[in-house]
Amino acid sequence: MIDNKSFYKLSYGLYIVSSVSEGKKNAQIANTVFQITSDPFMLAVSINKQNLTHEYIQKSKLIGISVLSEETPMDFVGKFGFKSGRDTDKFSGVSFKTLDSGVPVVLDNAISCFKLHVEKEIDVLTHTIFICKVLNAELLKDTEQLTYKYYQDIKRGKTPKTAPTYIENKNNFLPVNDMPKYKCSVCGYIYNSAVGDPDAGIPAGTLFEDIPNDWVCPICGATKDKFKKII
Repeated sequence: MIDNKSFYKLSYGLYIVSSVSEGKKNAQIANTVFQITSDPFMLAVSINKQNLTHEYIQKSKLIGISVLSEETPMDFVGKFGFKSGRDTDKFSGVSFKTLDSGVPVVLDNAISCFKLHVEKEIDVLTHTIFICKVLNAELLKDTEQLTYKYYQDIKRGKTPKTAPTYIENKNNFLPVNDMPKYKCSVCGYIYNSAVGDPDAGIPAGTLFEDIPNDWVCPICGATKDKFKKII
């Protein structure tokens, strides 16, 4: 027997993993970055094979890591976690720096950053684990890191299907009340009329059709037309 809830007790952070290939840069959200050794400093990074960042890493052997702060806005996570670099420039409007190797590292909402060189690759079915040597490490802010638990429990964050920790919720549990709910077809966020979206100035009790047309999903930034009524 495998109890899916047991996996929620494993500890993760949230990071922006970036890379470059032939002058093109891309980045994505990842939650599986961890230290392996301290002499020399080695980190491991797990990336889904479908992602553009994976393609760039395999070509350049270079990785940038930005460790996100606990105060990171949800739309920022959505920009790098629920949109593809094949369709949009994720670095547009974002503060970042390009290291001497050419790899970019995101500075917005980052508390530390790393430059890595891939030394070895391990094929793990849907993902590749990149074993990396740390070439540079910099502390930017001495504040709390955004953990995966905080992202899910406090910020009500969702998990992209390409994440190594994604587990399909077949129960589709929803809070019980009589007000209608709408689900984002991009990230799975559920707008509950009884709750509203206080962070965006949408008070509790606001029907979905009464939300301003320029409102977007607080998780991934999808527009209203991407939502479907579920109850």
